[in-house]
Amino acid sequence: MAFKKIVIKSRETRGQRWVRQLRGFAENRPATVLGAVLGTGLVLGLGAGTAAGMVNNSRLQAKVESQQAEMAQAQSASQAQINALAARLGELQAQATRLNALGERLTQMGKLQDGEFDFNEPVGVGGGDEPAQDMPASQFKDDLGQLEQQFSASGKQLDVLAALMFDHQLEQNSVPGRAPIRNTYITSGFGGRADPFNGGAANHKGIDFHASVGDPVMAVADGVVSYAGVRGGYGNVVEVDHGNGYVTRYAHNSRLTVRPGDLVRVGQEVAKAGSTGRSTGAHVHFEVWKDGRVMNPRKFLGDSNTPVGRVGRG
Repeated sequence: MAFKKIVIKSRETRGQRWVRQLRGFAENRPATVLGAVLGTGLVLGLGAGTAAGMVNNSRLQAKVESQQAEMAQAQSASQAQINALAARLGELQAQATRLNALGERLTQMGKLQDGEFDFNEPVGVGGGDEPAQDMPASQFKDDLGQLEQQFSASGKQLDVLAALMFDHQLEQNSVPGRAPIRNTYITSGFGGRADPFNGGAANHKGIDFHASVGDPVMAVADGVVSYAGVRGGYGNVVEVDHGNGYVTRYAHNSRLTVRPGDLVRVGQEVAKAGSTGRSTGAHVHFEVWKDGRVMNPRKFLGDSNTPVGRVGRG
């Protein structure tokens, strides 16, 4: 019997020995073994939960970062569109300012009544009870493009109109259209009259205006001074060529304030009134020539309604 037990012990493996010892420990201290098993399970469960939570947190953080990147990209694209629209809006504002300035200029050139076209006031618009709806971005861009085309076309048309009106104004400014002196009256008319020196019949080639020595004598239209000096009975005389066949003459001046070749504008002083040459007293002798033929200056005096005096001059 003893021999047989010895043989059995020699054949028991180490693993079997650990199992036998644990079984004995469990039989002797079951509470301790149960606590160890529960503790080990709890530790393993907490570790697994923590690992799962970390994985979920990583996934959530990656998703948030992806969304933030998408939002940043969308904001960048939106800002780029806003910048482009702002640039186009700036161009439209510049075109609107130019059209307003051109419109005001045309209003002045066309001599329209004050307030008939006020480019500083907004135009009146209205409608019914139609509900307003959000405008798609594509429609807004299309409408903005159409507005740009309208502004461009209107600007070109106004440019042509302005050029035509400017040419017309230049033509008008180069035609005699006012008296050569302010606050005056006619002392001797155009045509036949009694000669103030000899008493016989004479042909007066111009109109005489009352003046005092030193009064400013003004050009009646735009032009270039073709002559400035002494010419026979005219005394100190200025002649202005208006470039369209018209030439005006201002005679008997006390002093000349322009020289040949000077460009003069309507209303600009060309001389000082006087009584030089064949003259009985201070006055302005004014003549109008058209294509080499003398004309009655009376019809070129505009709306001055200059009264006719009775005193003969020269």
